[in-house]
Amino acid sequence: MSEPTAYQRSGVDTAAGDLAIELMRADVQKTHSGLVLGGVGGFAGLFDAKALKDFDHPVLATSTDGVGTKVAIAQALDRHDTIGQDLVAMVIDDIVVVGATPLFLTDYIACGKVFPDTIASIVSGIARACAASGVALIGGETAEHPGLLGEREYDVAAAATGVVEKDALLGPERVQPGDEVVAIASSGLHSNGYSLARKIVSDAGLSLQESLSGQQQSLGDMLLEPTLVYTPGILDVLRRMPGVVHSASHITGGGIAQNIQRVLPLGTALTLERGSWALPSVFSVLTAHGGLGLDDVEDSWNLGMGAALMVKAGSAGDVVSVLAEKGFHAQVVGTVRDATEVPGAMSAEAAKGVKGGAVRLEGHWPN
Repeated sequence: MSEPTAYQRSGVDTAAGDLAIELMRADVQKTHSGLVLGGVGGFAGLFDAKALKDFDHPVLATSTDGVGTKVAIAQALDRHDTIGQDLVAMVIDDIVVVGATPLFLTDYIACGKVFPDTIASIVSGIARACAASGVALIGGETAEHPGLLGEREYDVAAAATGVVEKDALLGPERVQPGDEVVAIASSGLHSNGYSLARKIVSDAGLSLQESLSGQQQSLGDMLLEPTLVYTPGILDVLRRMPGVVHSASHITGGGIAQNIQRVLPLGTALTLERGSWALPSVFSVLTAHGGLGLDDVEDSWNLGMGAALMVKAGSAGDVVSVLAEKGFHAQVVGTVRDATEVPGAMSAEAAKGVKGGAVRLEGHWPN
């Protein structure tokens, strides 16, 4: 056996990194079409720009994100096969809600020590979600940071690029009073608000391995439920019903109201009735053990609504049907109105730098 190199003695094992690449190679290659050049292992991912030649006025859309402290749950349970889907969803669903088709994605994993099986499991999850969404995984980086992260600690991030015809861009300027709002159900917490969720679990002394009263899943399984990737369903609606969707929102950090108001124009208002859509049990479980009401977490969690589409009046039923064909549960939850017709309606405070229409949740959540 050869002596460890100076770099290995410092805590960085390049051989382990090479093994991780070999373990993930087949899954990554499954995401590649003829538009991906150079294969796996190049200095830069290469994507053939001829994909844009059929556009009259192509606009590139880009997004970058991570999955936050949800990785701590995966690390605590030593289960890493779902985090990749979370990462893909958080990035490409931000692209599709402007009307763009995601083309390719690159990932980044920082870890205390490369455990090849763990890294390969994460990247294989990324690749599977990319393949299911028609997105090429064309590059990535795994960086060992000994002394900065614990041996079993890691964090993940990704960036993606998509394209949309300029005339087909979705946005608040397209929305009109009378537009119907279609909500697409979430699978649970998705990848936001895990600092609050983890605090509740810690403060209440809950075990991730155990099932709480009345629940079939363990608490850990509930918290690791993968984020739904809405891209295939929304793209199908856009392709089959051109011009029907006026704007769309990915419900992430900030909750329902703040994210929808970003895609409504000033002078409009939307009222949503609490409890009029399904609420995954993870939300009531966590709030009950945290001594909170569901209204206390409206600015932290998606509360069962993972995405929302503002669609042309009279078209919502057809949109719901198309989404159902793709396996998504959706329903009509409201109608955009002129703010002057809604007593007490005011434009919301700016959310993430955007000042848009007013969104108000009314009524009471179910007990």
